[in-house]
Amino acid sequence: MAELTLKNAAGKDAGSVELDAAVFGVEPNVPVMHQVVTAQLAARRSGTQSTKTRSEVRGGGRKPYGQKGTGNARQGSIRAPHFTGGGIALGPKPRKYDQKTPKKMVKLATRSALSDRASEDKVVVVDSWGFDAPKTKLAKDALAALGVSGHVLVVLHQDDTNALLSFRNLPNVHVLAAGELNAYDVLCSDWVVFTEASLPTGTPAAAPVVETPAEPAPAKKAPAKQAAAETEGEDA
Repeated sequence: MAELTLKNAAGKDAGSVELDAAVFGVEPNVPVMHQVVTAQLAARRSGTQSTKTRSEVRGGGRKPYGQKGTGNARQGSIRAPHFTGGGIALGPKPRKYDQKTPKKMVKLATRSALSDRASEDKVVVVDSWGFDAPKTKLAKDALAALGVSGHVLVVLHQDDTNALLSFRNLPNVHVLAAGELNAYDVLCSDWVVFTEASLPTGTPAAAPVVETPAEPAPAKKAPAKQAAAETEGEDA
């Protein structure tokens, strides 16, 4: 595990923190990151574009002129694609652009992006923001004290409401909850700022072990022949 200096909201050292090598120390996989980011951007497309074909355009029910004797090419409708105001041939129709991406690939892309930022020393971990009330000036001063600039991704715990309301008004800051962390937002940011509560780890927390009382063993049943013999003996 890599060790990183822990900071406070004032920009001063507050100890050290270990970065999980399974998240911040992997070899960045560029093809996987490209595929996952492409799929993520494709999923953003609304897919509501639509054009009308010649059967959907209004008008054109009458043959424009006679079949013969005019010297022109034969025409059956003025709403054909080569007429002005006609339908569109092979135009776009509503569709979905979603791409199915395996969960393991999404996780690998996120870890690759975080490892890339960590290798460039662009990851900052803060013990806590400690904002008593939402105030954008406090958030701006905190980032200046930490020495981060450009596009900043701030990852917060879901309960850190004051920090969320403080950072969201800054134009170059993008705020995410820890559960919403993704490769695209990491790659679009120059700096990634975590708190100790939102710092991701590669090993999930172990579930508590609940001991259940052992069930008594079921009584053995007598074989069918033995049960029949006992029944005949009782009848006799």
